[in-house]
Formats: sequence, structure tokens, C-alpha cells
Amino acid sequence: MALRPVMVNIKALDPSAVGRFWAQALGWSAYSPGVTTYVGPAGGLVWPDPVAVGIDIVPVPEPKTTTKNRVHLDLATTSAVHQAELVARLTALGATSAHVGQGDVPWTVLADPEGNEFCVLEPREVYRDTGPIAAVVVDCVDPRAMARFWGEAMDWTLHEVTDDQAVLRSAKGVGPYLEFLRTPGVKTVPDRVHLDLLPYPGDDKEAEVARLRALGATDLDLGQGNVPWTCLADPEGHEFCVLAGE
Repeated sequence: MALRPVMVNIKALDPSAVGRFWAQALGWSAYSPGVTTYVGPAGGLVWPDPVAVGIDIVPVPEPKTTTKNRVHLDLATTSAVHQAELVARLTALGATSAHVGQGDVPWTVLADPEGNEFCVLEPREVYRDTGPIAAVVVDCVDPRAMARFWGEAMDWTLHEVTDDQAVLRSAKGVGPYLEFLRTPGVKTVPDRVHLDLLPYPGDDKEAEVARLRALGATDLDLGQGNVPWTCLADPEGHEFCVLAGE
């Protein structure tokens, strides 16, 4: 039994506008099958995508606070020219420069139209085959503890674990990485961005949720009411959802 990450969930005042931004940013398509806007690879809605981790934009009434998100996306580039062109294109689409204490670094930190931070990375060989999203990055206090929890929670392979970072990726060697980076400070506000996990066909969702609780996850009440998914938090308080199975 294991789970797979299928979506990055982003809360937004205007999910249609934020969805359009991310679709254009990634060269993907935006779909609005209901109240949310799903962004996934172009060519027709396929869910869950066998390779990519999609983005689901969910409407909320509250704007983002000035607190930096503890989960963000890193975008891949193939050359210095590509990086510069992508930053220029994203800025034209409504992205703005973001200052999160990064100092003089080779990547560019931006924010989407509602202030969600993300990075446009300089070209790195490790991300040459990830697609447009290089990594989903999570700030944390203890990467080793996160590696233990998330390594057991999901079926992804642990590639690296140190005191400073833990890195996982699909065992199939496709799609983005999931990276936990040791970051000063602790979580103080609800995450604006989180992961959604999905059981495999035939697996029992409630059994998976019970397994996650045994690993250290805690139940989370976000006012979601009676919904088919289950909201949990990992041992450092990062929210995530376990969706109903296929």
C-alpha cells in the first residue's frame, strides 16, 4: 500500500485567473470541470496524469498573507537564454519579483498574480527530464524526519537525505522531484499550497489514511465539512489531502 502525489493544490481568490497564469507559464492547459481550475499537460484532460503532477486551483475568500509560503514550485530551464526568456514571459503574464531573503543566487524568485512564490531555476542537469516543473519544494525544520514520513507515505524513491535536504522522485524516474529543505523558522500560518495524494486503484482510502496516522499524520479540520477527501497534516504541520480512489 502506498500513495502517489497527483496535484499541487493552490488556494486563490480568482482560480480561473491563477489557472490561466499557470497554464501559460507551464505550456499546459487549464480545465474547469467544477469549482476548481485544474492545470495539466496540453492535449486533453488526463487525470491522474501518468507523468506530471498537475496543479489544482481552489477558490477561497481570503487573500494570501505576506508570510512566505512553505511550499513552492521550482521551474526548470535548459539554458541561460531559456531562463531569461522564461522570466521575461512570466513577468509579462503578471508575475512579480519576490524577495524571500535569497540574496545573490543564480535562480530568479517570482510570485504569481496572487503572491504565491516560485523559482525559475538556472539550467541544472538533474532537472533535464522533469518537464516544466523541476520540483515541489517544502520548507521544513528536519529533512531527515520528513524523509522518514514521506518516504513511507508515498511510493516515491528517496534519492538523497542529509541534515539540509531530502529528495524524492517517482520510482519510474519521471516528472518532478519532491524536495524538503531545512529552513529557519517554523510553520505559523496555514499553507496556501499543498500536495494532494491519491491511492492506487483497488487500494482502500481509509486504510491508507489509518496508515498515515500511524506514521505520525494528524487530522486537520479546515472547515471542509463532509467531503470525499481527507485532510491531514504531516509531523511538521504541512497540510495535505488524501483523495478518494479511482
